[in-house]
Amino acid sequence: MKLLIPPIKIQGKKTKLVEWILSFIPQDYRENKIYVEPFVGSGVVGFNFNPKRAIFSDINPYIIRFYQDLKEDVITPDEIKLFLISEGEKLRKWGEEYYYEVRDRFNKHPNSLDFLFLNRASFNGVIRFNRQGRFNVPFCKKADRFSKSYITKIYNQVSWLYVRIKENDWTFLNKDFREVLKEVDENYFVYLDPPYIARHSDYYNSWNEKDEKDLFEIIKRSRFLFILSSWYKNNYRENNFIKLYEKLDGIAILTKEHFYLVRGRKENSVDEAIITNIADVSVERTILRR
Repeated sequence: MKLLIPPIKIQGKKTKLVEWILSFIPQDYRENKIYVEPFVGSGVVGFNFNPKRAIFSDINPYIIRFYQDLKEDVITPDEIKLFLISEGEKLRKWGEEYYYEVRDRFNKHPNSLDFLFLNRASFNGVIRFNRQGRFNVPFCKKADRFSKSYITKIYNQVSWLYVRIKENDWTFLNKDFREVLKEVDENYFVYLDPPYIARHSDYYNSWNEKDEKDLFEIIKRSRFLFILSSWYKNNYRENNFIKLYEKLDGIAILTKEHFYLVRGRKENSVDEAIITNIADVSVERTILRR
């Protein structure tokens, strides 16, 4: 498959795992199931799956606002390109000072154009907010960040996403996963990619053990088909929460070694885990390695 990269950068995104994850989803789900992704983030999995009907949600309001603004033509690929050309020139001229000017402007009056600018000009493309809800990631130290080729790259990423948003029936929600999954039944297929417990703490409002246990309880009682992304172990420790899922009937847990880039460097390898109740996969309850 040709992997399409979305315009929003986010830590922990599944770019190198998309093909592996999608290989477990029957293709007819694209037509006959309503796809739900309660932790959409960059959207790289769901946007590449390209379902006809979908609900994409996240508790980060700025991510959802960006997608919704594309859907409603509040912003378009051409407008984004012109904006980045203009702001890129100012960044080239005034450097770090201008980045912080835009950051202050965004924190006072949030909008999707400034959000994308900050996302692509911040340190390692991190999305992080302080307890007051203010974007607080420092500058990437590259005043010439928005070169012609880089803007073209972002424009192309926005353009394919814009087309898919327009040609499908996609809904974007700024809601907690518990609320999103409340009404989901056997007519839905759910892909879950929550922040990894004990590994990533930069989610919009953090992620804790209560969230992890609440998600498990929802899955345990659910009637919907799902794939849940998590981590199994690394060189130093194991994810004890995986043991909860090992006790459920009809569940398969599959692992794959993977490296994440953190601050531009490879972390120690992690055994990525997929937990699923899709029948063709979950016939075996043993832990498999692909």
